[in-house]
Amino acid sequence: MKRKMTEHRKTQDDAEAPGFEFPCQYQIKAMGRNEGNLCDTVVKIVGQHCEHIDDRHVSCRSSTNGKYLSVSITIEAQSREQLDAIYDALTAHDEVLMRL
Repeated sequence: MKRKMTEHRKTQDDAEAPGFEFPCQYQIKAMGRNEGNLCDTVVKIVGQHCEHIDDRHVSCRSSTNGKYLSVSITIEAQSREQLDAIYDALTAHDEVLMRL
């Protein structure tokens, strides 16, 4: 007689994703068209949610054809709520086409 397996096998979906330990270094990246002052705009948006942004941790890089710009900022993240607020603000801005 075959037994039904009653034990639930843990799948990858069941496993909890590893969490962050705050505060921690965290890189925020936003991309948009290389028009105007996207770099300054992204720094200003992130700065509204951070106590301090070190200029040494800000980098801007244009795409191969120069049409798009990628802005990376490494911050000391204080909480998941802070990161969510930053990403919400970046998403809401017209100049930001994508954020990572």
